[in-house]
Amino acid sequence: MRRTALVTGAARGLGALAARRLAAAAWDVVAVDVDEVGLAKTALRSPNMHVRVCDVTDPDAVLEVLAMSGPVHRVVHAAAASSDAPVLTLPPSEIEHVLRTNVLGMVHVVRATLPGMLERGAGEVFLCPDAPGPPASAAAAAVAAYADALWAEHGGRGVTLRCVHAGAGASHRLVLDAMDRSLARPAADVHVRVRPTRRPPALISAAR
Repeated sequence: MRRTALVTGAARGLGALAARRLAAAAWDVVAVDVDEVGLAKTALRSPNMHVRVCDVTDPDAVLEVLAMSGPVHRVVHAAAASSDAPVLTLPPSEIEHVLRTNVLGMVHVVRATLPGMLERGAGEVFLCPDAPGPPASAAAAAVAAYADALWAEHGGRGVTLRCVHAGAGASHRLVLDAMDRSLARPAADVHVRVRPTRRPPALISAAR
């Protein structure tokens, strides 16, 4: 059966690695981002990857991508914005940009893909609010709360929903491995928390 995955934020970081891994596993991957050059690098030598320039804050643009891709069987939503500035010093315009990208962008992607999955009784949705890197933000907390609300309303209808929280120092590869393993967990286990692996003290001492 043809399997299609939608990966947002696919021009770099977690989204790029997720798109490449899925393409290597014979998925048809629709990779979206606002960065056309970055998308081209992600799709290099991946004939089953299809890139689309798309701003997830625009619901019509998201629906247009889905109209071209057809039914989606897995979503990896890694599109997110972040800021290194202290919370109290962030200008309102930057706060609005982060919230529009990280929260409303996620809502647009979910609303465009989840109903079809629910109708078919199958699918997988991974929300990755920490994709730009820690520390966790208020936007990430909003995504987590939205994931809980989705499960409360639609859990048990055949769609796997995961909200992935990456701790400081967790590599993108480690996050993707944790996402794959989470598929074997109970369906109601919505939140996946990824911590960086640490070598035991004895091994650290031996390595010095």
